[in-house]
Amino acid sequence: MTGSGTEPTPGPLADEYAPIEPVESTRVFEGRVWDLRRDSLEYGDGRIVRDYVDHTGAVAVLALDDDDRAFLIKQYRHPVRTRDWEIPAGLLDVDGEPPLEAAKRELAEEADLEADDWSVLTEFWNTPGGSNEAIRVYLARGLRATAEPFPREAEEADMEARWVPLDELVEAVLARRVQNAAVVIAALAASASRAVGWSTLAPADAPWPAHPKLGRPTG
Repeated sequence: MTGSGTEPTPGPLADEYAPIEPVESTRVFEGRVWDLRRDSLEYGDGRIVRDYVDHTGAVAVLALDDDDRAFLIKQYRHPVRTRDWEIPAGLLDVDGEPPLEAAKRELAEEADLEADDWSVLTEFWNTPGGSNEAIRVYLARGLRATAEPFPREAEEADMEARWVPLDELVEAVLARRVQNAAVVIAALAASASRAVGWSTLAPADAPWPAHPKLGRPTG
């Protein structure tokens, strides 16, 4: 049985980079954290226009202790009017800062934790139909407390922290009790990777070709 569309590409299942440069690209809104961009491009038999969030990208950290418990924080998120359970995460908004260093910074700032063992767990695009935001999720193990707690303000001032067994976290994901994309993806990826002896992990400094601004060729 076949569906609609072109003939399938042979070989392993993988996304395909399609370097279609826009004929025109305009920043229509400059925000505090990210911008809105309007691109006009030739596609198929005509020209199409697409608006999207132009994003710096982000990193997230699934920190697991020696008992396979994940460190979670509960934080207020205004767009969805919810205090959701999350893993430490943050923007790649420091010029020249490697993603791994950003992940270490976020773990310290949001969890007061450092880690000796870092690996790439998974990567994803948050909303590829409307944003170029790419997120890399690291697995951090060999945890220890930072020398000093990090001062927090705004939505971070009243964050709640909790250690949750990985199996319990997966159960909460499958029961739809937690909805944060990074938590959902990280929990399922970690459970699947653990089942095969963590053989799917990549080095912490592995290239990131899926990031539109860090990993892809320009020009």
